[in-house]
Amino acid sequence: MSTEQSPEVHGCHNECAVSTPEKAALKRTPSSKFKRVHSNFKSPLTVRESANVSPAEELAELERRREQLNAEIAQLEAEGCRVEELEHHIDMLHEYNDIKDIGQSLLGRIAAVRGTTTRDLYSHFGLELDD
Repeated sequence: MSTEQSPEVHGCHNECAVSTPEKAALKRTPSSKFKRVHSNFKSPLTVRESANVSPAEELAELERRREQLNAEIAQLEAEGCRVEELEHHIDMLHEYNDIKDIGQSLLGRIAAVRGTTTRDLYSHFGLELDD
């Protein structure tokens, strides 16, 4: 017994709209006046052609890059930047973002309870939309 059923089994004859793979494929791409909807996928990652680069050339490039980064680190340290200070700033930014996320969540819940928008709550609480 076949799992496929003809349209007649469901009391449907030729007048029923039967979805075929050809019709479904036509509807996959949304219609848009913008070209990028219909363009090919372009990966944001760049692939290096290591087949054309010898291991010695790759090693030389990595050493050059390391020297460049070391020079940038030395320059930042000469300007008074310290790794510990940077780590502290990163920790503070994480804490700020966590607190901001909680605040946004609370504003969303208050707006839902009051039946208003978060935009209206911003002005009610004296907040700027860019906050």
